[in-house]
Amino acid sequence: MGSKWRKLKLALGLDSCVHIPRTFDDSSATGRFSGSVSPSVVSPAGDTSGYRPSTPTPSSSGLRLPKSGPKSPKGTCAICLYTMKPGQGHAIFTAECSHSFHFHCITSNVKHGNQICPVCRAKWKEVPFQSPTSNMPHDLPRINLVAARDEGWPTAVRRLPSPQGDAARPISSLYHVNEPAIFDDDEALDQQTSITHHKDETDHDKINTVEIKTFPEVSAVPKSASHDAFAVLIHLKAPHSGRKPHIGQNVESSPPDENTRASVDLVTVLDVSGSMAGTKLALLKRAMGFVIQNLGPSDRLSVIAFSSTARRIFPLRLMTETGRQQALQAVNSLVSNGGTNIAEGLRKGAKVFADRKWKNSVSSIILLSDGQDTYTVNSRPNTGTDYQSLVPNSIHRNNGVGMQIPVHAFGFGSDHDATSMHSISEISGGTFSFIEAEDVIQDAFAQCIGGLLSVVVQELQVEVGCVHPHLQLSSVKAGSYQTSLMANARLATISVGDLYAEEERDFLVTVNVPVVESTDEMPLLIVRGLYRDPITKEMVALEENIEVKIQRPDIAGDLVVSIEVDRQRNRLQAAEAMAEARVAAERGDLSSAVSVLDNCHKALSETISAQAADRLCVALSAELKEMQERMANQRVYEQSGRAYVLSGLSSHSWQRATARGDSTDSSSLVQAYQTPSMVDMVTRSQTMVFGAPQNKRVLRPAKSFPDRQRRQ
Repeated sequence: MGSKWRKLKLALGLDSCVHIPRTFDDSSATGRFSGSVSPSVVSPAGDTSGYRPSTPTPSSSGLRLPKSGPKSPKGTCAICLYTMKPGQGHAIFTAECSHSFHFHCITSNVKHGNQICPVCRAKWKEVPFQSPTSNMPHDLPRINLVAARDEGWPTAVRRLPSPQGDAARPISSLYHVNEPAIFDDDEALDQQTSITHHKDETDHDKINTVEIKTFPEVSAVPKSASHDAFAVLIHLKAPHSGRKPHIGQNVESSPPDENTRASVDLVTVLDVSGSMAGTKLALLKRAMGFVIQNLGPSDRLSVIAFSSTARRIFPLRLMTETGRQQALQAVNSLVSNGGTNIAEGLRKGAKVFADRKWKNSVSSIILLSDGQDTYTVNSRPNTGTDYQSLVPNSIHRNNGVGMQIPVHAFGFGSDHDATSMHSISEISGGTFSFIEAEDVIQDAFAQCIGGLLSVVVQELQVEVGCVHPHLQLSSVKAGSYQTSLMANARLATISVGDLYAEEERDFLVTVNVPVVESTDEMPLLIVRGLYRDPITKEMVALEENIEVKIQRPDIAGDLVVSIEVDRQRNRLQAAEAMAEARVAAERGDLSSAVSVLDNCHKALSETISAQAADRLCVALSAELKEMQERMANQRVYEQSGRAYVLSGLSSHSWQRATARGDSTDSSSLVQAYQTPSMVDMVTRSQTMVFGAPQNKRVLRPAKSFPDRQRRQ
């Protein structure tokens, strides 16, 4: 019962500062609202006769508000923190967002032009004020008087301009949504804001340089010995972002200087099929509200909704104050019905990027679905399922001619097609996250945009070449990153692409070290790098080429294997075990799958990394055990095991954080690859709890199995 009540509160936004404004009806001079609560005033005696009732009507989204009417948390005024109760000598004002305040408190709060709800930060369209009206600014719109009095002051509610267009009207069917044939109506970018260089570009270059380190497996190999598959680790770390968010700051505070990070063009492709009805859709709207509120005025957002068909319900617009309000209204207009046509949603999302006139530095798609595409995916005899058909050719990452638009896919609940969603992300170069607990959706989105809003490196290419004339590269292990090896095996290139602030990448290359006769030091490899700075748009070469050398003594003593190399070997070994276990599980052999994972877990426990309590090794061990539990039987594997494993594989193959299970929970062991920017954004999401002083806020748990105790 407690879990259901918590979900209901989340659906109603009772612990959220993000409010999605409801629809307004301008035809009434009394300020009536369509699908919303009219601002109302209860007299000091508690009399509501002659006033609009404060009980809300159900909105078009399917939400049902409490019959007792809206109340501030725990029946207190959020401004003065004293109890509110009709008949205690104070008038009570109930705003259109359903939050209530003492009338004298809220009139004092808004008298200087503030139109923001102190609780949920929604922008009001009607605000209360006290007469005499001669004190009002001359440019205020016409007012509507409400027949209520408190100590002789006539009460009034000022009408603010209503949104234009159809964005705020509930969408009964996507087939009824009009859209242009060409999406070239994207809002123009302010070039001064979008590409202005830093005042001191010298300092900028010093800050924004990729750190590169190399670690040979051991520091020395005897002259008389050869060493096949000698491992060398190449470690990259992106620079920090100029943006330094404060974890405890109000999410509505002004965003930082937009020149400190690359601006983003983001398209969200959202499933609004019939299975999303109720709490799911409400939580999706809430999560989208968080995304909208955290985009900056130089970022642009477009929203695609899909069910049996797909429509662009919001064009590519700058997230200025006006843009945010319009985006919130568009999202709030969504209703759920119909089937699931993921391919059509992605086609419309790709079209937004293909048709736009202007381009921000960073482009990405966020895809969320809780179902299976029954319109496009076809199983063919002897060839398997055609997942390529789900992704438009223009955003395939390896076609050489398309746009670089990664799709970050989010599988919602236990009924989504994890294989399809994972395939979409792999084909486009994005990540796949598994949202198992419904109330984790906002945290999952927060982690994703925490990365997208901190891109500091683009188009990174790493080149690894052999120095010694008798050396050849035997392997380059780079996960899902595209690699190319020259025919003579002496030069390899790794296409890394974008990096988030302080994000790290590790690539393991192996060479065959031959016997030597005279030299005491042997050069092995040289590593170079080139990338584009998203702020200046210039190509930047790494300041120096890194040369890897080892000693070649006559006799080598006891040599210690580099813990950095051992750590990455463990990661690669675990990822290979996960992939092998998944293959076994897909053919129904769960016992073999569990055995593969268990054997890998035991092998990791004997490594020097495990003995040193290395954090990554601990996380890998915890993840392997979690996967074993999710392969306990076929039902558990179908419900959550497959999605959990695929999300883990996505994370390890790209070395980028994905949401799965309780991975966004601050106490979770499975938090590999999270960057500081991601952690900041997730913390911001989890501390959005109102009704208590800020220093008493607690993190909302995001556990994979809410009714199961955490394993010790």
